[in-house]
Amino acid sequence: MLKYRFLVSLVLSFSIAISCKENTSEKGNSIKNELVDSTLAYVPYKPKPNDWKVSRTEYKNKLQGFWLGQCIANWTGLVTEMDKIGIPTKDGKGAGFYTSKDWGQLDQPNIWGSNDLSGTIDFLYAVEDSIWGADDDTDIEYMYQNLLYKNKTSVLTGEQIREGWLKHIMHEEENFLWVSNQTALNLMIEGVVPPMTSDPEANPDYEMIDAQLTTEIFGFFAPTRPDVALKMAHLPIQTVARKNAEWISEFNVIMYSLAPLADENKATKDNLLWMATLARKRLPNDSYSAKMYDFVLDKYQSGATWEEARDELHEKYQIKQEDGYLWATKDAVCNGCFAAGINFGASIISLLYGEGDIKETIKIGTLAGWDSDNPTATWGGLLGFILGKEGVEKAFDKKFANTFNIHRTRVGFPNNGIDTFEDMAKMGIYVIDRVVQEQMRGGVDLGKDVWYIPKMGLDIVPGQ
Repeated sequence: MLKYRFLVSLVLSFSIAISCKENTSEKGNSIKNELVDSTLAYVPYKPKPNDWKVSRTEYKNKLQGFWLGQCIANWTGLVTEMDKIGIPTKDGKGAGFYTSKDWGQLDQPNIWGSNDLSGTIDFLYAVEDSIWGADDDTDIEYMYQNLLYKNKTSVLTGEQIREGWLKHIMHEEENFLWVSNQTALNLMIEGVVPPMTSDPEANPDYEMIDAQLTTEIFGFFAPTRPDVALKMAHLPIQTVARKNAEWISEFNVIMYSLAPLADENKATKDNLLWMATLARKRLPNDSYSAKMYDFVLDKYQSGATWEEARDELHEKYQIKQEDGYLWATKDAVCNGCFAAGINFGASIISLLYGEGDIKETIKIGTLAGWDSDNPTATWGGLLGFILGKEGVEKAFDKKFANTFNIHRTRVGFPNNGIDTFEDMAKMGIYVIDRVVQEQMRGGVDLGKDVWYIPKMGLDIVPGQ
Protein backbone atom coordinates (compact mmCIF):
# COMPACT_ATOMS: atom_id res chain seq x y z
CA MET A 1 0.00 0.00 0.00
CA LEU A 2 2.15 2.77 -1.23
CA LYS A 3 1.18 6.11 0.17
CA TYR A 4 0.68 8.82 -2.43
CA ARG A 5 3.10 11.48 -1.27
CA PHE A 6 3.35 15.12 -1.93
CA LEU A 7 3.91 18.29 0.06
CA VAL A 8 1.71 21.13 -1.13
CA SER A 9 3.35 24.55 -1.27
CA LEU A 10 0.37 26.80 -1.97
CA VAL A 11 0.00 30.10 -0.16
CA LEU A 12 -3.20 29.80 1.86
CA SER A 13 -4.47 31.82 4.75
CA PHE A 14 -7.82 30.24 5.50
CA SER A 15 -8.83 28.77 8.87
CA ILE A 16 -11.69 26.55 9.85
CA ALA A 17 -14.51 28.33 11.65
CA ILE A 18 -15.05 26.70 15.03
CA SER A 19 -18.21 27.66 16.86
CA CYS A 20 -17.26 29.59 19.96
CA LYS A 21 -18.09 32.65 22.00
CA GLU A 22 -15.58 35.40 22.42
CA ASN A 23 -17.42 36.70 25.47
CA THR A 24 -19.78 34.99 27.85
CA SER A 25 -21.19 35.53 31.29
CA GLU A 26 -21.40 33.42 34.39
CA LYS A 27 -23.83 34.40 37.15
CA GLY A 28 -24.04 37.89 35.66
CA ASN A 29 -20.31 38.51 35.60
CA SER A 30 -18.76 39.19 32.21
CA ILE A 31 -15.84 36.91 31.35
CA LYS A 32 -13.63 37.85 28.43
CA ASN A 33 -11.97 34.69 27.20
CA GLU A 34 -11.55 33.52 23.62
CA LEU A 35 -11.48 29.89 24.80
CA VAL A 36 -15.17 29.44 25.54
CA ASP A 37 -17.11 26.60 23.95
CA SER A 38 -20.65 27.71 23.12
CA THR A 39 -21.83 24.09 22.99
CA LEU A 40 -20.82 23.25 26.57
CA ALA A 41 -22.58 24.21 29.79
CA TYR A 42 -19.77 25.19 32.15
CA VAL A 43 -20.61 24.00 35.66
CA PRO A 44 -19.44 25.95 38.74
CA TYR A 45 -16.67 24.11 40.58
CA LYS A 46 -15.04 24.59 43.96
CA PRO A 47 -11.33 23.72 43.71
CA LYS A 48 -9.90 21.13 46.10
CA PRO A 49 -6.50 21.57 47.76
CA ASN A 50 -4.87 18.72 45.85
CA ASP A 51 -6.26 19.51 42.39
CA TRP A 52 -3.86 19.97 39.51
CA LYS A 53 -4.16 23.53 38.19
CA VAL A 54 -3.45 23.71 34.46
CA SER A 55 -3.47 26.86 32.30
CA ARG A 56 -5.74 26.40 29.29
CA THR A 57 -3.96 29.05 27.22
CA GLU A 58 -0.56 27.50 27.86
CA TYR A 59 -1.99 24.10 27.00
CA LYS A 60 -3.33 25.50 23.74
CA ASN A 61 0.20 26.59 22.80
CA LYS A 62 1.45 23.12 23.66
CA LEU A 63 -1.20 21.54 21.45
CA GLN A 64 -0.05 23.77 18.59
CA GLY A 65 3.46 22.50 19.28
CA PHE A 66 2.12 18.95 19.14
CA TRP A 67 0.57 19.39 15.70
CA LEU A 68 3.65 21.21 14.39
CA GLY A 69 6.17 18.76 15.84
CA GLN A 70 4.16 15.81 14.59
CA CYS A 71 3.95 17.20 11.06
CA ILE A 72 7.68 17.96 10.87
CA ALA A 73 8.53 14.48 12.13
CA ASN A 74 5.90 12.75 9.99
CA TRP A 75 7.08 14.30 6.74
CA THR A 76 10.75 13.84 7.56
CA GLY A 77 10.16 10.17 8.35
CA LEU A 78 8.35 9.69 5.06
CA VAL A 79 11.63 10.27 3.23
CA THR A 80 12.99 6.90 4.40
CA GLU A 81 9.74 5.03 5.01
CA MET A 82 10.21 1.36 4.04
CA ASP A 83 13.70 2.00 2.65
CA LYS A 84 15.23 -0.42 5.15
CA ILE A 85 13.20 -3.30 6.54
CA GLY A 86 15.94 -5.66 7.66
CA ILE A 87 15.67 -9.14 6.23
CA PRO A 88 16.45 -8.83 2.51
CA THR A 89 13.70 -9.58 0.04
CA LYS A 90 14.37 -11.97 -2.84
CA ASP A 91 15.64 -9.17 -5.04
CA GLY A 92 18.00 -7.95 -2.30
CA LYS A 93 16.10 -4.84 -1.29
CA GLY A 94 15.90 -3.96 2.37
CA ALA A 95 19.36 -5.11 3.46
CA GLY A 96 21.89 -2.80 5.05
CA PHE A 97 20.41 -0.34 7.51
CA TYR A 98 21.01 3.40 7.54
CA THR A 99 23.36 4.89 10.15
CA SER A 100 23.99 8.41 11.41
CA LYS A 101 26.48 8.88 8.56
CA ASP A 102 23.61 8.66 6.06
CA TRP A 103 21.94 11.84 7.31
CA GLY A 104 22.17 14.43 4.57
CA GLN A 105 23.12 11.77 2.02
CA LEU A 106 21.16 10.40 -0.93
CA ASP A 107 17.84 8.77 -0.12
CA GLN A 108 17.72 5.20 -1.38
CA PRO A 109 14.63 3.65 -2.99
CA ASN A 110 12.04 2.04 -0.73
CA ILE A 111 10.70 -1.49 -1.16
CA TRP A 112 8.40 -0.22 -3.90
CA GLY A 113 11.32 1.22 -5.83
CA SER A 114 10.45 4.85 -5.11
CA ASN A 115 12.30 7.78 -3.57
CA ASP A 116 10.28 10.61 -5.08
CA LEU A 117 9.69 12.62 -1.90
CA SER A 118 13.20 13.97 -1.40
CA GLY A 119 16.57 13.45 -3.00
CA THR A 120 18.41 13.49 0.31
CA ILE A 121 17.72 12.31 3.85
CA ASP A 122 17.03 15.53 5.70
CA PHE A 123 14.27 17.43 7.50
CA LEU A 124 11.24 17.93 5.30
CA TYR A 125 8.78 20.64 6.22
CA ALA A 126 6.28 23.19 5.00
CA VAL A 127 7.83 26.64 5.19
CA GLU A 128 6.03 29.71 6.49
CA ASP A 129 3.11 30.85 4.29
CA SER A 130 2.70 27.38 2.76
CA ILE A 131 0.61 24.43 3.95
CA TRP A 132 1.03 21.05 5.60
CA GLY A 133 -0.64 18.09 3.94
CA ALA A 134 -2.35 15.55 6.19
CA ASP A 135 -0.95 12.03 6.33
CA ASP A 136 -2.02 8.84 8.10
CA ASP A 137 -0.01 9.81 11.20
CA THR A 138 -2.14 12.94 11.68
CA ASP A 139 -5.45 12.57 9.88
CA ILE A 140 -7.30 10.01 12.00
CA GLU A 141 -6.28 11.82 15.18
CA TYR A 142 -7.71 14.96 13.59
CA MET A 143 -10.87 13.01 12.77
CA TYR A 144 -11.25 11.67 16.33
CA GLN A 145 -10.88 15.15 17.80
CA ASN A 146 -13.56 16.40 15.42
CA LEU A 147 -15.87 13.48 16.26
CA LEU A 148 -15.55 14.11 20.00
CA TYR A 149 -16.40 17.78 19.56
CA LYS A 150 -19.21 17.40 17.04
CA ASN A 151 -20.85 14.59 19.02
CA LYS A 152 -20.56 16.61 22.25
CA THR A 153 -19.08 13.63 24.05
CA SER A 154 -15.91 12.69 25.90
CA VAL A 155 -16.15 8.95 25.09
CA LEU A 156 -17.01 7.85 21.56
CA THR A 157 -19.33 4.92 20.91
CA GLY A 158 -18.74 2.24 18.31
CA GLU A 159 -21.53 3.65 16.16
CA GLN A 160 -20.08 7.17 16.32
CA ILE A 161 -16.68 5.86 15.27
CA ARG A 162 -18.19 3.86 12.41
CA GLU A 163 -20.23 6.83 11.19
CA GLY A 164 -17.15 9.06 11.35
CA TRP A 165 -14.98 6.62 9.41
CA LEU A 166 -17.60 6.13 6.72
CA LYS A 167 -18.10 9.88 6.37
CA HIS A 168 -14.50 11.03 6.36
CA ILE A 169 -12.61 8.15 4.68
CA MET A 170 -12.96 7.40 0.99
CA HIS A 171 -14.20 3.87 0.33
CA GLU A 172 -12.83 2.94 -3.09
CA GLU A 173 -10.38 5.63 -4.19
CA GLU A 174 -6.85 5.99 -2.78
CA ASN A 175 -7.64 6.54 0.90
CA PHE A 176 -4.20 6.46 2.58
CA LEU A 177 -5.02 3.60 4.93
CA TRP A 178 -2.66 0.95 6.24
CA VAL A 179 -3.38 -2.74 6.68
CA SER A 180 -5.59 -3.04 9.76
CA ASN A 181 -7.24 0.32 9.15
CA GLN A 182 -8.25 -0.78 5.66
CA THR A 183 -9.56 -4.10 6.91
CA ALA A 184 -11.55 -2.32 9.62
CA LEU A 185 -13.01 0.08 7.07
CA ASN A 186 -14.05 -2.82 4.85
CA LEU A 187 -15.81 -4.40 7.82
CA MET A 188 -17.55 -1.11 8.67
CA ILE A 189 -18.82 -0.85 5.10
CA GLU A 190 -20.32 -4.32 5.60
CA GLY A 191 -22.07 -3.08 8.75
CA VAL A 192 -19.64 -4.25 11.45
CA VAL A 193 -19.32 -1.90 14.45
CA PRO A 194 -16.17 -1.40 16.56
CA PRO A 195 -14.72 -3.15 18.51
CA MET A 196 -15.65 -6.16 16.37
CA THR A 197 -13.65 -4.55 13.56
CA SER A 198 -10.45 -5.71 15.29
CA ASP A 199 -11.68 -9.18 16.27
CA PRO A 200 -8.80 -11.47 15.22
CA GLU A 201 -11.26 -13.84 13.56
CA ALA A 202 -12.51 -11.04 11.32
CA ASN A 203 -9.37 -8.91 11.07
CA PRO A 204 -6.11 -10.85 10.56
CA ASP A 205 -4.17 -7.56 10.69
CA TYR A 206 -5.03 -6.92 14.36
CA GLU A 207 -1.34 -6.77 15.40
CA MET A 208 -0.23 -4.36 12.71
CA ILE A 209 0.98 -0.82 13.34
CA ASP A 210 -2.23 1.12 12.71
CA ALA A 211 -3.55 2.02 16.18
CA GLN A 212 -0.25 3.28 17.55
CA LEU A 213 -0.17 6.11 15.01
CA THR A 214 -3.83 7.13 15.26
CA THR A 215 -4.75 7.25 18.96
CA GLU A 216 -1.92 8.93 20.93
CA ILE A 217 -3.88 12.20 21.02
CA PHE A 218 -6.32 10.76 23.56
CA GLY A 219 -3.52 11.13 26.10
CA PHE A 220 -3.50 14.88 25.56
CA PHE A 221 -7.28 14.95 25.96
CA ALA A 222 -6.82 13.70 29.54
CA PRO A 223 -3.90 15.74 30.94
CA THR A 224 -2.27 14.17 34.04
CA ARG A 225 -4.87 11.37 34.08
CA PRO A 226 -3.81 8.22 32.21
CA ASP A 227 -6.80 6.39 33.70
CA VAL A 228 -9.19 8.69 31.85
CA ALA A 229 -7.02 8.69 28.72
CA LEU A 230 -7.13 4.90 28.53
CA LYS A 231 -10.90 4.93 28.98
CA MET A 232 -11.32 7.41 26.14
CA ALA A 233 -8.86 5.60 23.86
CA HIS A 234 -10.09 2.07 24.53
CA LEU A 235 -12.65 1.79 21.73
CA PRO A 236 -10.69 3.83 19.14
CA ILE A 237 -7.71 1.52 19.75
CA GLN A 238 -9.86 -1.60 19.57
CA THR A 239 -11.31 -0.36 16.32
CA VAL A 240 -8.19 -1.78 14.67
CA ALA A 241 -5.93 -3.42 17.29
CA ARG A 242 -5.77 -6.23 19.81
CA LYS A 243 -3.12 -7.80 22.04
CA ASN A 244 0.41 -6.39 21.56
CA ALA A 245 -0.72 -3.74 19.08
CA GLU A 246 -3.33 -2.60 21.60
CA TRP A 247 -0.87 -2.53 24.50
CA ILE A 248 1.70 -0.60 22.46
CA SER A 249 -0.96 1.96 21.56
CA GLU A 250 -1.89 2.29 25.23
CA PHE A 251 1.80 2.82 26.04
CA ASN A 252 1.82 5.82 23.70
CA VAL A 253 -1.46 7.18 25.11
CA ILE A 254 -0.05 7.00 28.64
CA MET A 255 3.11 8.83 27.57
CA TYR A 256 1.03 11.65 26.13
CA SER A 257 -1.20 11.88 29.20
CA LEU A 258 1.81 12.13 31.53
CA ALA A 259 3.52 14.85 29.49
CA PRO A 260 1.88 17.75 31.41
CA LEU A 261 3.48 16.37 34.58
CA ALA A 262 7.01 16.80 33.25
CA ASP A 263 9.25 18.41 35.87
CA GLU A 264 10.65 21.66 34.45
CA ASN A 265 13.59 21.37 36.84
CA LYS A 266 14.71 18.11 35.26
CA ALA A 267 16.22 17.33 31.89
CA THR A 268 13.72 16.29 29.25
CA LYS A 269 15.43 12.91 28.88
CA ASP A 270 14.86 12.22 32.58
CA ASN A 271 11.20 13.17 32.29
CA LEU A 272 10.80 10.90 29.27
CA LEU A 273 12.39 7.96 31.07
CA TRP A 274 10.08 8.52 34.07
CA MET A 275 7.06 8.60 31.76
CA ALA A 276 8.20 5.52 29.84
CA THR A 277 8.84 3.59 33.06
CA LEU A 278 5.24 4.17 34.10
CA ALA A 279 3.87 3.40 30.63
CA ARG A 280 5.92 0.17 30.56
CA LYS A 281 3.70 -1.15 33.38
CA ARG A 282 0.84 -1.35 30.89
CA LEU A 283 2.73 -3.97 28.87
CA PRO A 284 2.22 -7.51 30.25
CA ASN A 285 5.59 -8.84 31.33
CA ASP A 286 5.28 -11.97 29.17
CA SER A 287 4.42 -10.03 26.02
CA TYR A 288 6.92 -9.47 23.21
CA SER A 289 6.18 -5.75 23.39
CA ALA A 290 7.36 -5.63 27.01
CA LYS A 291 10.43 -7.68 26.22
CA MET A 292 11.27 -5.42 23.28
CA TYR A 293 11.07 -2.36 25.50
CA ASP A 294 13.27 -3.98 28.16
CA PHE A 295 15.78 -5.11 25.53
CA VAL A 296 16.18 -1.63 24.04
CA LEU A 297 16.37 -0.01 27.48
CA ASP A 298 19.13 -2.44 28.46
CA LYS A 299 21.08 -1.61 25.31
CA TYR A 300 20.68 2.12 25.93
CA GLN A 301 21.86 1.84 29.52
CA SER A 302 24.78 -0.40 28.51
CA GLY A 303 26.30 2.35 26.38
CA ALA A 304 25.64 0.67 23.03
CA THR A 305 25.12 3.03 20.11
CA TRP A 306 21.64 3.41 18.69
CA GLU A 307 22.77 1.63 15.52
CA GLU A 308 24.02 -1.32 17.58
CA ALA A 309 20.73 -1.42 19.48
CA ARG A 310 18.74 -1.36 16.21
CA ASP A 311 20.87 -4.08 14.59
CA GLU A 312 20.57 -6.33 17.64
CA LEU A 313 16.83 -5.68 17.86
CA HIS A 314 16.53 -6.85 14.25
CA GLU A 315 18.69 -9.91 14.89
CA LYS A 316 16.77 -10.93 18.01
CA TYR A 317 13.23 -10.42 16.77
CA GLN A 318 13.18 -10.60 12.99
CA ILE A 319 15.97 -13.09 12.36
CA LYS A 320 15.78 -15.31 15.46
CA GLN A 321 12.11 -14.52 16.20
CA GLU A 322 12.58 -14.71 19.96
CA ASP A 323 10.00 -14.06 22.69
CA GLY A 324 7.19 -15.30 20.46
CA TYR A 325 7.62 -12.57 17.84
CA LEU A 326 6.70 -14.35 14.60
CA TRP A 327 5.58 -11.55 12.29
CA ALA A 328 8.77 -11.60 10.23
CA THR A 329 7.62 -14.91 8.71
CA LYS A 330 3.85 -14.65 9.25
CA ASP A 331 3.79 -11.60 6.99
CA ALA A 332 5.46 -12.77 3.80
CA VAL A 333 4.91 -9.46 1.97
CA CYS A 334 7.73 -7.56 3.68
CA ASN A 335 8.81 -9.57 6.73
CA GLY A 336 6.36 -7.81 9.02
CA CYS A 337 7.54 -4.33 8.09
CA PHE A 338 4.09 -2.97 9.02
CA ALA A 339 3.88 -4.90 12.32
CA ALA A 340 3.30 -3.13 15.61
CA GLY A 341 6.17 -4.92 17.32
CA ILE A 342 9.32 -4.18 15.34
CA ASN A 343 8.20 -0.59 14.78
CA PHE A 344 7.60 -0.19 18.53
CA GLY A 345 11.14 -1.41 19.17
CA ALA A 346 12.47 1.14 16.67
CA SER A 347 10.38 3.87 18.27
CA ILE A 348 11.82 3.17 21.72
CA ILE A 349 15.32 3.41 20.23
CA SER A 350 14.58 6.89 18.90
CA LEU A 351 12.85 7.91 22.13
CA LEU A 352 15.69 6.86 24.45
CA TYR A 353 18.66 7.72 22.27
CA GLY A 354 17.12 11.04 21.21
CA GLU A 355 17.26 12.01 24.90
CA GLY A 356 14.61 14.71 24.59
CA ASP A 357 16.23 16.57 21.69
CA ILE A 358 13.47 16.87 19.09
CA LYS A 359 15.84 17.11 16.12
CA GLU A 360 17.99 14.18 17.23
CA THR A 361 14.92 12.07 18.03
CA ILE A 362 13.50 12.70 14.54
CA LYS A 363 16.87 11.95 12.93
CA ILE A 364 17.22 8.59 14.69
CA GLY A 365 13.61 7.65 14.00
CA THR A 366 14.05 8.52 10.33
CA LEU A 367 17.20 6.42 10.01
CA ALA A 368 16.17 3.48 12.20
CA GLY A 369 14.21 1.65 9.51
CA TRP A 370 10.84 0.04 8.77
CA ASP A 371 7.81 2.38 8.91
CA SER A 372 10.04 5.29 9.84
CA ASP A 373 7.45 8.05 9.66
CA ASN A 374 5.41 6.49 12.47
CA PRO A 375 7.89 6.58 15.40
CA THR A 376 9.11 10.00 14.29
CA ALA A 377 5.55 11.38 14.25
CA THR A 378 4.72 9.88 17.65
CA TRP A 379 7.72 11.32 19.48
CA GLY A 380 7.89 14.47 17.37
CA GLY A 381 4.34 15.16 18.53
CA LEU A 382 5.17 14.44 22.17
CA LEU A 383 8.29 16.60 22.17
CA GLY A 384 6.47 19.29 20.21
CA PHE A 385 3.90 19.40 22.99
CA ILE A 386 6.55 19.62 25.69
CA LEU A 387 8.34 22.44 23.83
CA GLY A 388 5.24 24.32 22.65
CA LYS A 389 4.98 26.00 19.26
CA GLU A 390 7.63 28.63 19.98
CA GLY A 391 9.95 26.00 21.42
CA VAL A 392 9.74 23.92 18.26
CA GLU A 393 10.52 26.95 16.12
CA LYS A 394 13.45 27.80 18.37
CA ALA A 395 14.81 24.26 18.16
CA PHE A 396 14.82 24.45 14.35
CA ASP A 397 15.59 28.18 14.21
CA LYS A 398 12.83 28.51 11.64
CA LYS A 399 9.24 29.61 11.16
CA PHE A 400 6.94 26.94 9.79
CA ALA A 401 3.58 26.81 8.06
CA ASN A 402 0.61 27.06 10.41
CA THR A 403 -2.00 25.82 7.92
CA PHE A 404 -3.15 22.22 7.54
CA ASN A 405 -5.00 20.49 4.71
CA ILE A 406 -6.98 17.54 6.09
CA HIS A 407 -8.48 16.90 2.66
CA ARG A 408 -5.16 15.65 1.33
CA THR A 409 -6.12 12.29 2.83
CA ARG A 410 -9.64 12.64 4.33
CA VAL A 411 -12.94 14.14 3.15
CA GLY A 412 -16.06 15.84 4.44
CA PHE A 413 -14.65 18.62 6.62
CA PRO A 414 -15.59 22.34 6.53
CA ASN A 415 -13.72 25.03 4.61
CA ASN A 416 -12.63 22.54 1.95
CA GLY A 417 -10.47 20.86 4.57
CA ILE A 418 -8.26 23.88 5.31
CA ASP A 419 -7.54 24.42 9.00
CA THR A 420 -4.88 26.03 11.20
CA PHE A 421 -2.90 24.61 14.08
CA GLU A 422 -4.30 27.39 16.27
CA ASP A 423 -7.91 26.41 15.60
CA MET A 424 -7.08 22.71 15.84
CA ALA A 425 -5.59 23.39 19.27
CA LYS A 426 -8.64 25.46 20.22
CA MET A 427 -10.96 22.56 19.43
CA GLY A 428 -8.68 20.35 21.53
CA ILE A 429 -9.17 22.71 24.48
CA TYR A 430 -12.95 22.44 24.09
CA VAL A 431 -12.73 18.65 24.04
CA ILE A 432 -10.68 18.75 27.25
CA ASP A 433 -13.16 21.15 28.90
CA ARG A 434 -15.83 18.47 28.52
CA VAL A 435 -13.46 15.70 29.64
CA VAL A 436 -12.51 17.61 32.78
CA GLN A 437 -16.16 18.05 33.73
CA GLU A 438 -17.62 14.72 32.61
CA GLN A 439 -14.82 12.20 33.16
CA MET A 440 -12.61 13.80 35.83
CA ARG A 441 -15.34 15.53 37.81
CA GLY A 442 -13.10 18.57 37.88
CA GLY A 443 -13.77 22.14 36.90
CA VAL A 444 -13.12 24.84 34.30
CA ASP A 445 -12.54 28.37 35.62
CA LEU A 446 -13.06 30.68 32.66
CA GLY A 447 -12.12 33.76 34.66
CA LYS A 448 -8.73 32.37 35.65
CA ASP A 449 -8.49 30.38 32.41
CA VAL A 450 -7.51 27.14 34.16
CA TRP A 451 -8.61 23.57 34.62
CA TYR A 452 -8.86 22.06 38.09
CA ILE A 453 -8.10 18.38 37.71
CA PRO A 454 -8.55 16.01 40.68
CA LYS A 455 -5.35 14.10 41.30
CA MET A 456 -5.35 10.33 41.03
CA GLY A 457 -2.67 7.75 41.66
CA LEU A 458 -0.42 6.93 38.72
CA ASP A 459 -0.53 3.13 39.21
CA ILE A 460 -0.81 1.65 35.72
CA VAL A 461 -2.74 -1.61 35.48
CA PRO A 462 -1.01 -4.10 33.14
CA GLY A 463 -2.74 -4.92 29.88
CA GLN A 464 -4.61 -8.18 29.62
